[in-house]
Amino acid sequence: MNFESLTAAFLVGLLGGTHCLGMCGGIVGALSTGLSGPLRESRWRYLAAQLAYNAGRIGSYTCAGLLVGAFAGQVGETGILEGMPVGRYLAGIIMILFGIYLAGWWHTLLYLEKAGARLWKYLEPLGRRWLPVRHAGQAFLLGLVWGWLPCGMVYAALAMALATGSAAGGAATMLTFGLGTLPTLLTVGLAYNALRRFLQDPRVRTGAGILVILLGLMLLLASPGGHDGHTGHHHH
Repeated sequence: MNFESLTAAFLVGLLGGTHCLGMCGGIVGALSTGLSGPLRESRWRYLAAQLAYNAGRIGSYTCAGLLVGAFAGQVGETGILEGMPVGRYLAGIIMILFGIYLAGWWHTLLYLEKAGARLWKYLEPLGRRWLPVRHAGQAFLLGLVWGWLPCGMVYAALAMALATGSAAGGAATMLTFGLGTLPTLLTVGLAYNALRRFLQDPRVRTGAGILVILLGLMLLLASPGGHDGHTGHHHH
C-alpha cells in the first residue's frame, strides 16, 4: 500500500464533499432532524449519534474495499493480468470521470449511480427502519446500511481499492476515503447550510474537480515499476 494512493483516497473523500452534500447531505439532514427527544436535548448525545452514523458508514466502505481488494488479489493470483496494472488504469479513469462530474462539466457518473439506485430500492427500507434515531446504536446501524448508497464518489474510491490488488490494501483505501468524507458529513449535521453554500460555490466545485482529475492522471501515468501493490511477499 503506498502513501500516494492513500492520500488520493483521502482527497477524493474530502473534495467529493461537494457531491456528498447532494447525495448524503439530505440523509444526514434527515438524521439530525430525525433524532428524537433525548438526543435533541444533549449536544453530546447528538454528537455521539452523528459519530456512530459515520462509523457505520465508514465500516461499510471498509468492508466493500476489503471485498474488491480480495477479488482483485484472486484475479491477480491467476496470472491472467500478469504485468498489466488494469486496476490502476481503471481507478485513474474513474477518478478523472469523477473529477469532470465534480466540476460540473459533464454528469458522467450519473449512469453508474442510476444502476446503483436500483440496488438502493432494496436497501432503503432497511435504513428507514431505524428512523427516527433514538440512540447511537440505531445511528450506527443506519450508517451501515447507508454506506451502500449508490454514489459515484464511492465508486471512484472502490476503483482505487481494486487497484491495490489486496484485501488489506482495499480495506485501508476505503477506510482512508471514509475518513476523508468525515469533515463534510460531520459538519453537515452541525452547520449544514453554511457549508452547503460554500461547497456549492462553482469555483470550489471546479477546483475540487480539477484536483481529482489530476489525481486520476497521476494514477494513470504512475510508473508501472516494482511496488505496484504487488510486493513479493503476501501477508496473511
